[in-house]
Amino acid sequence: MKDVLQFVRENDVKFVRLGFCDIFGFQKNISIMANELESAFENGLSFDAHVIRGFRDITKSDLFLFPDPSTMAVLPWRPGPGRVIRFFCDIKTPDGSAFEHDTRLILKRVTERAGKMGYDCKIGAECEFYLFKTEESGEPSDITLDKGTYMDIYPIDKGEDIRREICLTLEEMGIQPESSHHEQGPGQNEIDFKFDDAVASADNLQAFKTVVKSIASRNGLFASFMPKPIIDAPGSGLHINLSLYQNGKNIFNNVGEGSSKAAESFISGVLDKTPEITMFLNPLSNSYERLGKFEAPMYVSWSHQNRSQLVRIPAASGEKVRMELRSPDPSLNPYLAFALIISAGLDGIEKNINLCRAVDEDLYTADINITKDLVQLPGSLEKAIALAENSDFIKNILGGRLLSKYSEMKKTEAKDFALISRASQDVKVKFYKERYFNIT
Repeated sequence: MKDVLQFVRENDVKFVRLGFCDIFGFQKNISIMANELESAFENGLSFDAHVIRGFRDITKSDLFLFPDPSTMAVLPWRPGPGRVIRFFCDIKTPDGSAFEHDTRLILKRVTERAGKMGYDCKIGAECEFYLFKTEESGEPSDITLDKGTYMDIYPIDKGEDIRREICLTLEEMGIQPESSHHEQGPGQNEIDFKFDDAVASADNLQAFKTVVKSIASRNGLFASFMPKPIIDAPGSGLHINLSLYQNGKNIFNNVGEGSSKAAESFISGVLDKTPEITMFLNPLSNSYERLGKFEAPMYVSWSHQNRSQLVRIPAASGEKVRMELRSPDPSLNPYLAFALIISAGLDGIEKNINLCRAVDEDLYTADINITKDLVQLPGSLEKAIALAENSDFIKNILGGRLLSKYSEMKKTEAKDFALISRASQDVKVKFYKERYFNIT
């Protein structure tokens, strides 16, 4: 905290953004002047919690934001003079206790559980997004930035300079990008950044989405993280890569070779719980247009290298060996998603679950004799809600009250979609655009 305050004094910092998110992962913030930061560290900053979805009712509407000094980052795109810095915050009640629906806190507690078991989980996210042109009014259009395909180059790929600017901005904020390229869809892009511990990785993903949207807007474009913004094109996934460390060593080194039972049980736990946590991994009605198409999974299965599986073990060696969960999409709350995924894996270890046999088939074209015995992921938000509501596992991790609030709001969304689900494709596209396009 002292180092941060010294940085503020010595580097022309004038504005401080205190960031957090609602239970659905939508980012919020309040800006204070730099001379108020020390008070915020010591006393917190109050805000009206009853207008934040899933937080509190109007009778107990006060909550306090306490900036986490380890998350300070300069926002490079804000014009000077007068720098702007940002913190992610812990949320507390007026009596100083932790707020039970602070999703970042929930993830912290899961990482503490992993530590007590002797494990440290590292996460890397591969996040896809689309770039659309904007209309004269500044509103997003339906026209993608380009017509490029997977790993095309300029001039077919017109997103090259935007990705470059995003990567440089991320670096300035202390987030290390590893690679970037054009994805399969027209105007679709992907940028991957380095593994980190679970909380930092969730923070980085939230920062990444802010950077992408800000840099796109500055260049007259609109960035969409909607799972399926174009019905007949590939959806945008958020592939979550996980490695598990014990005594500083990656125990995923020998997955599939029989010498890392804990790693195999971790994968088994994730496979076992993914259907019931799907509401949190794929939280929009639009999410289910993506699953089962264009390399997005449909079944609960695993294999090496195979991109038709729910869990894939990529070709890698040494410290880069990991499991990749392929069903999530970018509309999720990363704190809740990571908390549930890690907890599922830890449960697998505690119960010593054996890893099922790999399915080394292309599941998009596989014979019915191969797929008939495989568990399917829920095919709609409505089905995902039903599985989540009956999950004691989720209640134990998130608490019954948070699960109830989340699912009740999602039921309203699913009910609205059910009214038009049997209508024409044009009607569904209109629903998705009005409901999700501008906010994801």
